[in-house]
This record gives sequence, C-alpha cells and structure tokens, in this order.
Amino acid sequence: MKKYILLVLFISMLHSGKANAQARGIKIGYIDMEYILEKTSSYAEANNQLEQKAEKWKQEIEVKKSDIAKLKEALKTEKVLLTKELIEEREAEIAFQENELAEYQQKKFGPNGELIVQKALLIKPIQDQVFNAVQDLAEAKKYDYIFDKSSDLTMLFAAKKHDLSERVIQVLTRSEKREQMTKKQQKLEEEKQRKADMLEDNPEMSEKQKLAEERKAARLKMIEDKKIAAEEKRAAADAKRKQQLEESAAKRNGTVSDKSTTDTSKETTTSTNTEVVDKKTAAEEKKLAAEEVKKKTLEERQKALEERKKAAEEKRLKIIADREAAKKAKEEATKKP
Repeated sequence: MKKYILLVLFISMLHSGKANAQARGIKIGYIDMEYILEKTSSYAEANNQLEQKAEKWKQEIEVKKSDIAKLKEALKTEKVLLTKELIEEREAEIAFQENELAEYQQKKFGPNGELIVQKALLIKPIQDQVFNAVQDLAEAKKYDYIFDKSSDLTMLFAAKKHDLSERVIQVLTRSEKREQMTKKQQKLEEEKQRKADMLEDNPEMSEKQKLAEERKAARLKMIEDKKIAAEEKRAAADAKRKQQLEESAAKRNGTVSDKSTTDTSKETTTSTNTEVVDKKTAAEEKKLAAEEVKKKTLEERQKALEERKKAAEEKRLKIIADREAAKKAKEEATKKP
C-alpha cells in the first residue's frame, strides 16, 4: 500500500511541477543508494567489521544451541534413573537456557537489535554525504526531481542515461581525495572535472571536439607521411649525387659513358620535387599551429565566461543569504518585548 501511495504522490508532483517547468521541460534523474554504498570505501570497510561481529554472535548462538542439545540428550538418556524432582529440575534448567538463547538472538538480530542499530549508525553519515551531493548536483544541473531507485518507490522503467549514481560516487570520491591533495592539485582536479561536466552537459560540443580531434589527427598523419616521403626522396637524391660523383670521377679516368648526364638531369628534377614537398609541409604545419592558437583562445574565452557565471551565481546566493539573515533578525527583534 505504501508503494502505491508514493507512486500517486510522484505522479501528482509531476503534474504540479509541469506548469512551472513547461518552458524548459521537466528534468528528472535517479540514484541507486545500495549501489553507491557498495562503491564507497569507508562503508565497505565498516560494513566488513560489522559482518565480522555478526559472525561472532552467530558462532556464540551455535555453541549455546549445542550445549542445550547436549543437556536434552543427557536428560533423555538418564531420565529412567532420575527422580521426578531431578527431572523437573533438569527440564527447568533447559527451559531457562532456551529462553536465554532466544533473548540473546533477539538482542543481536531482532528488529531493534544491535545489528540493525549499528548498521543504521554506519549508513547515516554516508547517506548524509550522498544527500548533500545530490542536492548540490540538482541545484547545479537544474534537476526538478531526483529519486532513489532502491527506495520503496517502484520504478517500472528507468533509462540508464538518467542514472546519476556514478556522478554522486565521483563527488564522494573527489571529496575523499581533496582532503589529501595540495591546493594546486585541487585546482587542477576541479578544472579537469569542470571540463568533463561541460562536455557531458553539452553532447554537441563533445561531438564537435571529437571531430576536431579526428581532423587534427588526420592532418598530423598527413604531415608525417609527407615528411617521410620527403626524407625518402632526399635520401634518394643523396644517393644519386653520390653515384654521379663516382661516375664523373670514373669518366675522367675514361671508364664511364655519358649516361651520367641523364642521371644529373633526373637528380635536378628530384631535388626540385623535394623542395616543393618541403614547402607544402611547412604550410601545413603553419596552418595547424594557427588552429591550435584559435582553439586555445576559444577555450580561454569559455573559461572566462564560466568564471563570470560562477561569480554572478555566488553574488546572487550571497544577496539571498543576506536578505534571509536580515529578515530573521527583524523577526527576532519583533518578537522581543
């Protein structure tokens, strides 16, 4: 029944939020708290310690059960030799130990037992961190609703693209790492995450950057191929020159024909082609350098724009906070006699 009530509340929330979000559309996401807890190192370590305690309690229970079973077996064997009073005394002892065992089980594993209580204490600080991370994420990315997939609310279908669990885990992981980082490392990590978030929030930009990187790689490969071809031609020209010198020397000695004249003409042509290729390669490199400068300028402009937006948002939040503080102070002053 509780699940149906939550489902009805969810639908009514969607309808009530529809009017306010018609202009931009309702933005919904969800998390999986159980998955996040499994991926959180502090929870895994503490949960392991708790499981070790539970295992120890189970062993103690098994030992107690074994002792009671032995008492019952002994009574069964000796019953014919005992008086009625001794039998009743033994049975009372067995009943007492069984009640004691039941109370111990309830104390450790009952609905309000130590296992449940300690598990709740273990989860609470991590849940608080997750809630804070979800709150920050919702405000930063303008989400209207973020639900917990592992809660009582039945989710009949949830597209993977709306799953924010990994992003919450990244926030928690960054928080743990930030405590161990220097200020410079923190700044670099924040800038890296800012770029990643920007690309994630703008798939078109990500696709454009991917295409730009592919074109850049293709140009670099073409330039490299041209360099290799030019080097091969240059090596061939050097070999030809060497051969020409050898043939000229041999001709002076009267041992070579006029074939070297033809080779000289070919060598001149090869040298000219090599120079043309070198000029084209230099032009490509110059063009690539200009594109790199342009790309860097665009990135700097984007960064400056993001910083201005961030400063404006911080200013807006400060104004709101100041107003709230002034309002609260005014209310307290009014209440005073």
